[in-house]
Amino acid sequence: MLFLLYTLPLFHQLNAKAENPLCRIMGDPKYPLLSRDGDVTIGAIFPVHSKETLPSFEFTQKPELLSCSSVSYRDFRLAQAMIYTIEEINRNKSLLPNVSIGYKIYDSCASKLSSMSAIMAVMNDQEFAEGDRCNGQSPIHAIIGETESATTVILSRTTGPFKIPVISPSSGCECLSKRKDFPSFFRTTSSDYYQGKALALLVKHFGWTWVGAVNSDNDYGNNGMDIFLNSAKKDGICVEYSVKFYRTESEKLQKVVQIIKRGTAKVIVAFVSFFEMGLLIDQMSIQNITGLQMIGVVGWISSKTLITPNSFQVMGGSLGFAVRKIHIEGFLDYVMKGFWETALPCSKSDDVSSKVALNCSRYQDLLMLRNYNEDVPEHRYANNVYKAVYAVAYALHSLLKCKEQEGCEKALTIRPQQMVEALKKVNFTVNFGDRVCFDSSGAAVAQYEVVNWQQASDGSFQFKAVGYYDASLPPDQRFVLNTENIIWTGGHQEKPRSVCSESCPPGTRKAAQKGRPVCCYDCITCADGEISNETDSNNCQKCPGEYWSNTENTECVLKAVEFLSFTEVMGIVLVFFSMFGVGISVLVAILLYSKKDTPIVKANNSELSFMLLFSLILCFLCSLTFIGRPTEWSCMLRHTAFGITFVLCISCVLGKTIVVLMAFRATLPGSNVMKWFGPAQQRLSVLAFTLIQVLICVLWLTISPPFPYKNMKYYKEKIILECSLGSTFGFSAVLGYIGLLALMCFILAFLARTLPDSLNEAKFITFSMLIFCAVWITFIPSYVSSPGKFTVAVEIFAILASSFGLLFCIFAPKCYIILFKPEQNTKQHLLGKTQTK
Repeated sequence: MLFLLYTLPLFHQLNAKAENPLCRIMGDPKYPLLSRDGDVTIGAIFPVHSKETLPSFEFTQKPELLSCSSVSYRDFRLAQAMIYTIEEINRNKSLLPNVSIGYKIYDSCASKLSSMSAIMAVMNDQEFAEGDRCNGQSPIHAIIGETESATTVILSRTTGPFKIPVISPSSGCECLSKRKDFPSFFRTTSSDYYQGKALALLVKHFGWTWVGAVNSDNDYGNNGMDIFLNSAKKDGICVEYSVKFYRTESEKLQKVVQIIKRGTAKVIVAFVSFFEMGLLIDQMSIQNITGLQMIGVVGWISSKTLITPNSFQVMGGSLGFAVRKIHIEGFLDYVMKGFWETALPCSKSDDVSSKVALNCSRYQDLLMLRNYNEDVPEHRYANNVYKAVYAVAYALHSLLKCKEQEGCEKALTIRPQQMVEALKKVNFTVNFGDRVCFDSSGAAVAQYEVVNWQQASDGSFQFKAVGYYDASLPPDQRFVLNTENIIWTGGHQEKPRSVCSESCPPGTRKAAQKGRPVCCYDCITCADGEISNETDSNNCQKCPGEYWSNTENTECVLKAVEFLSFTEVMGIVLVFFSMFGVGISVLVAILLYSKKDTPIVKANNSELSFMLLFSLILCFLCSLTFIGRPTEWSCMLRHTAFGITFVLCISCVLGKTIVVLMAFRATLPGSNVMKWFGPAQQRLSVLAFTLIQVLICVLWLTISPPFPYKNMKYYKEKIILECSLGSTFGFSAVLGYIGLLALMCFILAFLARTLPDSLNEAKFITFSMLIFCAVWITFIPSYVSSPGKFTVAVEIFAILASSFGLLFCIFAPKCYIILFKPEQNTKQHLLGKTQTK
């Protein structure tokens, strides 16, 4: 009903041309708080009072007028700045010469209901002579206001159909950038799109990844917070909670404060308007919530009235973006004296026109501020009002075809749409150096100061400028901070930390905690072979093939190379036994050579015995080729030397076995077999058997020889240097040929083991072949299953064991008789013809 009361006058004007009724104010008219007549008139709506008292809305009687209380110093200064600017323009002879600007400033009482009433009033002239008819056009050429985005949206939507331009000095809601919805809206501040992104940039700059978020539950807070949250998400910032409230929702405010109190985030981003922020600070002070770093926006960060000794305990160290601080020359002097003498006639005389004020009592709370000038130096929005009024003046100047000598054509009728188009084209510079123009959305370029709430040495509170953000500059120059000058919450010099989880050091990776934001994670040590060399790595990197992670998993280092070395214990032991075998073989050879004329040496084929000892020496020595770093030549040498020396050795043993068999066949009557297997044939047989192995080895080396190989399959953390066989068939052929000769030797020796005579050494050969075959049969599974250098050690052990087996089994009995039983080293004893006592 009250809404209809205020809107019916407007509907009368809309129908004026069709019906042409008498203009009449229904109900009690709403008069401007401050006004002055002029040739052209600028309207304004400011929440000069921050509280309203609602009447009783009963439909049985006429509703009473709304009453406002509690002066808002900030918005009262805006009204003063507007009047000051208008008077300055009126004195200017080059801008709108001979044209005076009047104003009508209405109070919206920071209420949507009162704001709607003020909008209806500013669009309609409240005074008509009896019988005057409505002309269908608003007497206002432009409207300055509102200061809050939520009420500005109402204002712009209401004036939009009538094309009346609205210029806001502080409404930053991105929603107002939609030209289709708000075609006649302008602002001398920037869109909160830039502020939201700048807030995320600020939080990211200080490394805060865990923040709380509070916003006003209106267009300003909701749109601004959405922009911040989207930007924060892209920058890897997590929000612990995002809550909102409106100034009239006391219970919701209590819940918001409890959420802040229980939260773990040490940084709070408050995209809150001036009035809501005052309520939030009061509640946080009551609850004694301290130690939180508040990040603010232009809506409240530079409001002097919010700073009190109690609020500073909670908000001290707050950091945020503020409208640039600009000094308007002469404004302070005007506030102290000129405003009270001109704008408020009640301040000098009670004899005032009823057109100005029906009751001077409504000015009483404003008159109490006559000597209050403390907030004037910090009033940053005054320059935006200053620019807005000048923008309207320049637009009127162009529409009225003003010329410096001739003045302006006052009789011209200016339609609202003309004002809108003229405002789009304004481009001028004010006297303090700022350029004024509007972009395609009707906004000014984004330029902010970064301010910090600090307490000076004299105990006073101040907004210390510590940086800036300028969207007109290149991206790498837009944001500048001087962190050395920042005083953090609680008066600390050290920046607070606000993270959900502590940073993961190098050598670990982040593992997200189930059901929690990505900023909440556990630090997992990188697996072996993987590294992370940065703090807070999301993934561990795998080391390349020949590299492995160090013990801290922070860098890839070359894998340890492993091979059987001469310097390690196992290598030394094997070298010792190899040389020991060589030494024993040499001593046996010397012993046999020194006793070469004795019957036991002659009877056992001394030539083959010396050849066998020589081949055993080579067998012992060939084991040394398996020790040391594998090279191309050592790999080919070790396997071929092993194959040839062992064939030479087995060939000698085979020759001795055949000699034993032939010798006993020769004792049979009429047998002449020994002539077919004399010394020459024995040498040729050994050479022939050996040449076959040489041929196999040559073919092996020609087709696919052994080569050095870096084996990384057995151990991930180290490289095994070994010799690859090249052709497995070649190695198998070498071993197979050795096995074939050993098997032949074993069979022949086994057949000759029962032959009588003490000259028969077949039983010793049989036993040696048993040891030889047993060693090499067990070698195969051990060789396959042994990892790394132990494979080589097993092969060397097999060579040494089989060599020692042949040496001791064949030559130990002979040496024993020569050294300890010389009486048995006679022809008679060997033939079994010794006399028995």
